Amino acid sequence: MNKPYSILLYYCYTPIEDPEAFREQHHLLCLELNLLGRIIISKEGLNGTVSGLKEDCDKYMAAMHADPRFAKIDFKVDESDKHAFAKLHVRTKAEIVHSGLLHIDPNVRTGKHLAPKEFKEMKDREDVVIVDMRSDYEYTVGRFKNAVTLDIENFREFPEKVEELKEKFRDKKILTYCTGGIKCEKASAFLLEQGFEDVYQLHGGIIKYGKEAGGEDFEGKCYVFDNRVAVDVNSVNPKVISTCHVCGTPDDRMVNCANPVCNLHVAICEKCGWELDGACSTACKEHPEKRPYDGTGYYQKELNGYNPLKGFNRKKKSDVKV
Repeated sequence: MNKPYSILLYYCYTPIEDPEAFREQHHLLCLELNLLGRIIISKEGLNGTVSGLKEDCDKYMAAMHADPRFAKIDFKVDESDKHAFAKLHVRTKAEIVHSGLLHIDPNVRTGKHLAPKEFKEMKDREDVVIVDMRSDYEYTVGRFKNAVTLDIENFREFPEKVEELKEKFRDKKILTYCTGGIKCEKASAFLLEQGFEDVYQLHGGIIKYGKEAGGEDFEGKCYVFDNRVAVDVNSVNPKVISTCHVCGTPDDRMVNCANPVCNLHVAICEKCGWELDGACSTACKEHPEKRPYDGTGYYQKELNGYNPLKGFNRKKKSDVKV
């Protein structure tokens, strides 16, 4: 039975001359289509995850593909019973994924894109090393078998780790991967710039690999940036690799500590979650600022001054054509 909602994961490196004007226009389009989610816009392109009714998401994809700037977008589509977000945020930033590598244009040079089946065929060769380009809390809950992981909390720390990769793997073919492919665009280009000769990237990331190659040898779950938190991708040889932060039993239920001062993002089993009322420790359970726990361990982010209606006094929703 088909589910009524779709979740779209996508990005596109393409020049946007006036990001703020485009942000306003694009936000109106999303409102017209009743979409929720997070979209980042910059001069170098856009990056987003949105959810909505299937027919509304289909209209959104058609509208984007009709614009020559975004005709090449490869949407990764999941079905859902409901929205994956509670709000809509469309923001402008310096980069569509924070790397600090502002000089790199993936449209000029980047690693060779591998389709999921090609990645599957190459990943176990002796002259190949797989490198996970994601943050520590992401690969802790799931990663490719035998993948090299980097001790980073944010992708912007990646350039600092390249010397370590040089020392160990300069003569290897490097296969990079991430959730949907966006981090690998700049990461693989930077590796080429730093002297690596054979650099590849998993096109469409883990999500597309799960859909087209069954997710084989991806152990654990794939961390995603919506209300689902982590999703299954391996239908061939699935395996749980994370453990409960509290009791140590195998578990892949990712939560944020209910104490906002701590906000530790780790796996905590349902039993320990209820016993500690959503906290990661007794101290956090007793913290005066502890948030109410509803069993999910997921808390909406604060707006932090973001005004979704900024500039809307000049336009109306009815002005937007889909």
